[in-house]
Amino acid sequence: MLSSTRIANPFRLQRPIFALSDRLSITKLKLSTFSSAEVSCSSDEECDDFLPWLERKAKVEISSVTSIGKSAYGRSLLASKSIQTGDCVLKVPYSVQISPDNLLPEISSLLPEEVDNVSKLAIVILVEQKMGQHSDWAPYISRLPRPGEMHNTIFWSERELEMIRHSSVYQETVKKNAHIEKDFMAIKPAFDHFPETFDNVTFDVFRHAYALVESRAWRSQRGAYLIPFADFLNHDGTSDAVLLSDEAKKLSEVIADRDYTPGDQVLIRYGKFSNATLLMHFGFTFPYNIYDEVKIMVNIPHRDPLRAEKLELLQKHFTPAIEGSNGFSSSQDSFTIKEVRSAKGKGRGIPQSLRAFARVLCSTSSQELSYLAMEAAQNDGRLARYPLKNKSREIEAHCFLLSLIAQLIEEHDATIESLGHLSSPVMFEKLSPRRQMARDLLAGELRVLKSASEWLKNYCARLSEP
Repeated sequence: MLSSTRIANPFRLQRPIFALSDRLSITKLKLSTFSSAEVSCSSDEECDDFLPWLERKAKVEISSVTSIGKSAYGRSLLASKSIQTGDCVLKVPYSVQISPDNLLPEISSLLPEEVDNVSKLAIVILVEQKMGQHSDWAPYISRLPRPGEMHNTIFWSERELEMIRHSSVYQETVKKNAHIEKDFMAIKPAFDHFPETFDNVTFDVFRHAYALVESRAWRSQRGAYLIPFADFLNHDGTSDAVLLSDEAKKLSEVIADRDYTPGDQVLIRYGKFSNATLLMHFGFTFPYNIYDEVKIMVNIPHRDPLRAEKLELLQKHFTPAIEGSNGFSSSQDSFTIKEVRSAKGKGRGIPQSLRAFARVLCSTSSQELSYLAMEAAQNDGRLARYPLKNKSREIEAHCFLLSLIAQLIEEHDATIESLGHLSSPVMFEKLSPRRQMARDLLAGELRVLKSASEWLKNYCARLSEP
């Protein structure tokens, strides 16, 4: 039995496509939990015919214990009967899952090789949408979220994106929109061969289809695919339930990780995702997310007289790196900081690679750099993994990080202040969903940054002791 994941960064090959539990969820409006378990739900009578249709199509029973409902997250799955821990919640055969193989051969043959499976699935959706009620998948396609119901950051206006300019999500969103546009331009010649099907497909229309796939599709060893009915499951970051693939039985299934009573919302975990990932790829956030993290950029200034030597050293020993056309040619690198649980502990959450970068950056002589290279060669090859023997230089390196993080804290604080306080339910209700999501994102990142700052302060203080 293999787990599948939701597609989270299709335009980045290194990004995971979540374990058969990654998908879109609409707006999250809870104030204090990392779960949608307590969100009130009601039956969705408009979808009463959906499961019977899918079971007729599959020619097998898919679920006898769940039904489709409505919640603050959009559509959801509710327990229609009592469910016990370990019970099978649903089974969806591969035969009623949509994959790039559903793309018409005459269209597929015209696509450039660089077009990925996310874009191919987006084209499948566009074709089925064009067919309307004549589509074999009409009951499913017609129930997919409309553009106004999706809050992925690629749909945010420039003014809305300004709210998160100090988060890496801002630049990631810009890059992602550029990637989707590049795919669209690569695919457009194929669209032009079938004007009767794609005559009204603009970039915005294609982007919406792309986002539908990214937020709802799953990835496993079989590739990327859409799983009708299963993709109504909402996310609970504390759940142990995920979507599983059974290659022997050719189906995907979910096993309950808790007991449910009739009317409860049935939940799974899409993955251990930060608000940055949830917002960018699924269009929702949590007010408190234990998986929040912050991506920061560090650079070697052009005015540094040892810049060339430092870049050469980093090129030899450092991964990951931002690479130019000729290898490691950038003065910047990206690092991800997680929450540091104890200010007096080992600083878990601050990457050793970031501390190593700071040690290299603060070196002031070729001799120091040569020593770092020799130390790496004598150990496991990793650069500046251990504290510098020169205590003042070690403090300087970590004070540099402290200064960088202090600036980010100041920027996040100022932006959150401008977005308003949640001192009362009235103020909360006045915040637009996207404004509230921006606040959740920045507040989570601020918590992570402050935890790193406290650890660095304690570390430098300990080194300064006689």
